[in-house]
Amino acid sequence: MNNSFAVAENKVTLEQWRALLAVIDAGGYAKAAEQLNKSQSAVSYAISQLESALNVKVFNLQGRKAVATPSGELLYRRAKLLLEQAERLEKSAECLAIHVEPIVKIAVDIIIPPAKVLYCLSMFAKDFPDTRVEYYETVLSGTEDALLKRQVDLAIGGFVPPGFIGEKLMNATFHGVSSPTHPLQVLGRPVTYEDMRQHRQIVVRDSGQYRRHTVGWQEADQRWTVSHIKTSLDAIRMGLGYAWVPDAYTKDDIEAGTLKYLPVEIGSEREAPVYLTFADKEFAGPATQKLASILKECLPRACEGK
Repeated sequence: MNNSFAVAENKVTLEQWRALLAVIDAGGYAKAAEQLNKSQSAVSYAISQLESALNVKVFNLQGRKAVATPSGELLYRRAKLLLEQAERLEKSAECLAIHVEPIVKIAVDIIIPPAKVLYCLSMFAKDFPDTRVEYYETVLSGTEDALLKRQVDLAIGGFVPPGFIGEKLMNATFHGVSSPTHPLQVLGRPVTYEDMRQHRQIVVRDSGQYRRHTVGWQEADQRWTVSHIKTSLDAIRMGLGYAWVPDAYTKDDIEAGTLKYLPVEIGSEREAPVYLTFADKEFAGPATQKLASILKECLPRACEGK
């Protein structure tokens, strides 16, 4: 990239870079305008100004779809880094100005029961009563998406996206469960995978935008997909199917006899690591740091019932 291009690049505004990213991500000007809450003409004008400043064409129109040129793809990658750095700078300046964050946002995979998280949040509220909390219940890659899109300050889940460093909190233990009267409970022998294929499995849907993950055995010919573990449990209690559910959700049902572990021949139990990840630990304010400390200390014990 030559020097004249680098000089011109400095004339491009952050809003123009945002327009570039939005058009590429959305695949067109109309959807980008909707995402940015701007008129289509404003987005089109921002792109034309960017192209003029850089003296390079960033899009080719194929019907109604805007397709990035090779130069546009290169600029997209650079612009993404530039905007992330700008957002980090703005956030750090806000933290320095107000000393304590007015709001902390956290995404938690629903393999952790919300009541356990709320217990930790109640402890956090004693030290930061004026700090608002936004708590997102996510599933699988939905937790990663919240970090990648910088929607949250902290995330708890089974995956750490590239570019982030997570700290392991605990292992979540899963068992296959069903109602006591489910046909799989009355075979009089260990349950095989072939047995399970013949009965309905209840699966919790990945909440991520691209649904990148499936976890565990999901080979049943019949399958119902729901959005929350609590819905899955309701279906299982009604005898509508079986599922692998975190022990933290089933402990009381198992003790009461309303659910039973599946007597599976192989793989009746599985464990999944759970990580705590900062969106940006370097610029995390005192409220975010305190909440992370409480979660690390108390959440594993709360999930174990101690």
